[in-house]
Amino acid sequence: MEFSSKLIEKAVNEMSQLPGIGKRTALRLVLHLLKQPKEQTGFLSQALVTMREDIKYCNSCHNISDSVLCEICANKNRNHQIICIVEDIRDVMAIENTGQFRGIYHVLGGKISPIDGVGPSQLNIITLVEKVKSGSVNEIIFALSPTMEGDTTNFYIYKQIADCEIVISTIARGISVGDELEYADEVTLGRSILHRVPFEKSFKNN
Repeated sequence: MEFSSKLIEKAVNEMSQLPGIGKRTALRLVLHLLKQPKEQTGFLSQALVTMREDIKYCNSCHNISDSVLCEICANKNRNHQIICIVEDIRDVMAIENTGQFRGIYHVLGGKISPIDGVGPSQLNIITLVEKVKSGSVNEIIFALSPTMEGDTTNFYIYKQIADCEIVISTIARGISVGDELEYADEVTLGRSILHRVPFEKSFKNN
């Protein structure tokens, strides 16, 4: 792709680093921004810079937040004795959109995947285990995507807390095996949360 401006070329190259954005799409976006008032582009760039510099992670659940505690963990109307374990913020948003869950979350920040060099120590597992063993939790719900990596992560955590006297459940397999949680429709995902099953039963039946 030939550019008549090095400035445009640089902007397109940076834009095309975003997932799902190829060079042609990046060029359309850059040309669109070029047609907008300068202050509009300034608002966008400032919002991105501010987000990158000021974003925080919740001290309790590791969710992305504007403060030390995210809005969910700070909400006294949520049931703090039920923890839903998810991979990342996209899964929190997906479950919240169902309106079916009133507990809190624990964001692992990924899944155990030896092939990708991701082990348990690189995930937010220790803080979860400590939280469970503190006695403040009645139930944890595994809500990782039903993939091999998701199941491996579920089982690893299960072994860490198996001796704790709590309910350990997993979302019902209304989510197709191998699918990513964030792409599930809200009705299916909501039903999976409501009809969760004991985790031990889930892997014994596989």
